[in-house]
Amino acid sequence: MSEQTQPPAGDWTSGLVLVTRPDCHLCEAARETVGRVAGELGVGWREESVTDHAELLQRFSEEVPVLLLDGVQRDFWTIDEARLRRLLA
Repeated sequence: MSEQTQPPAGDWTSGLVLVTRPDCHLCEAARETVGRVAGELGVGWREESVTDHAELLQRFSEEVPVLLLDGVQRDFWTIDEARLRRLLA
């Protein structure tokens, strides 16, 4: 039997990660989309803030929210629900 585990906080190289920043209206919409789709598909995800990680801030400061899947940038600014569903299928 396999057990699904979440990588530790700060590890954005594995799993589904939404990179956000405080007071970001696009981040709020992205959080809702990712939460809904991941919940429907039974996929775990987590949120990391650029304010907590210098590397994320340097890489994505102008693109948040950013969706990463196994460390690869898959979407930014507006999370496309149909594309997210295809990625997670």
